[in-house]
Amino acid sequence: MQNWIPKRHAMRKSPAGKFPRRHLALAASTLIALGLALLLLPGENAEAKRTAIPLDLELTPSRVSTAPEVAPVVTEQAWKEIPVKNGDSLSAIFSRADLSPQDLHELVSSSAKAKALNKIRPGQKLSFKISDDGQLEAMSFQIDKLNSIVFERGVTGFTTTKMTETPEIRQRVASATITSSLYRAAQDAGVSQGIIMELANIFGGVLDFVYDVRKDDYFIVIYEELYLNGELLSSGQILAAQYFNRGKSFEAYRYINKQGEVDYFSEAGESMRKAFLRAPLDFTRISSGFNPKRLHPVFKTVRPHRGVDYAAPRGTPVYAAGDGRVADAGYSKANGNYVFIKHGEAYMTKYLHLHKRAVSKGDRVRQRETIGWVGSTGYATGPHLHYEFLLNGVHRNPATIVKQLPAPKKVAAGAMPEFKAQIAGMQLQLRTYAAQRNYTGVDAG
Repeated sequence: MQNWIPKRHAMRKSPAGKFPRRHLALAASTLIALGLALLLLPGENAEAKRTAIPLDLELTPSRVSTAPEVAPVVTEQAWKEIPVKNGDSLSAIFSRADLSPQDLHELVSSSAKAKALNKIRPGQKLSFKISDDGQLEAMSFQIDKLNSIVFERGVTGFTTTKMTETPEIRQRVASATITSSLYRAAQDAGVSQGIIMELANIFGGVLDFVYDVRKDDYFIVIYEELYLNGELLSSGQILAAQYFNRGKSFEAYRYINKQGEVDYFSEAGESMRKAFLRAPLDFTRISSGFNPKRLHPVFKTVRPHRGVDYAAPRGTPVYAAGDGRVADAGYSKANGNYVFIKHGEAYMTKYLHLHKRAVSKGDRVRQRETIGWVGSTGYATGPHLHYEFLLNGVHRNPATIVKQLPAPKKVAAGAMPEFKAQIAGMQLQLRTYAAQRNYTGVDAG
């Protein structure tokens, strides 16, 4: 017989059936409410985010964003550099840069400074800034390592800006003992050609580098060197120099007076620049001296040689021995290409057998200005300069007449204290260096 079970106890057949349905619904509602409350409670990250918001930021609908803002990306247009090659023209360079003839025309006609582009040389550089659509936006022309011109396209065309780098100036001291020539000794000491020529120019009024230079002479020179970003660009000015010759010491100091004029003076304030150079060209040898009874090399007869012949390679520069005016310049069968210079009323110098002339009749010339180049025109057996010196129309020996010429100018008496103060540092450097090299036993010249 089947057991009888009352209906009110039928739900006990399963664990879930232990509670009435209304109790289960109440429990489910409580659990859902508790879960929502936990989700809405702020955690550590939420607190960090809240404190990161600026206090003065108003959270209005227009300021609220669901995604972070991304800044626009700006790309800098690259410069395209093109070096100038042998035989290059501006049109060829613009073509290599994929620019049109119109771009070239607009740029070169933009300003007077653009005319510098007509003198481009191999080794210089042009840099182009070109837009994505192929338009020229800017161009930079490097004249040399210190100077450049920048052209930038504006609303009305190209604007031009001159850019100049400022080099670092360093002092250098060099010295050498003469074994064969000043030029060779200075080269061996690492002195640039420009400084060598300037050294000869400074002492050219007191020393004849053909007659006077002897083996075992020596010199000290203090000069500037120009550097840019650690790279040597060039030599600058000679600041002081000392030359030891035949037991005498000759010193020269660069001095700038109150008027801004620059010259070189001895320690006593006497200008190193004399009225006439001792020789009108550099680093040569005498092939024939002043001789009233010389045997002429072409005609083989005794004829007066009223000047000095300087043997030198063809093309060697010939300088004006002093300030003056060109009295005559031309060509004759005997003299070849010649130049005559009048120096005031009393003096005249003559230069014969030139390869080419650099001046014309009536030109004003300055001492050591190039007036021509050594050649062998006219009655000449080989390249040389025939140089004559006339005083009141009478030929004089160029090698000795300079000792009889007027004294050079001096620093004004009132400026001597300033002069002494300006050269004091250079004097100390020269003497310290000479002592270190044991350059002693000479008398001041």
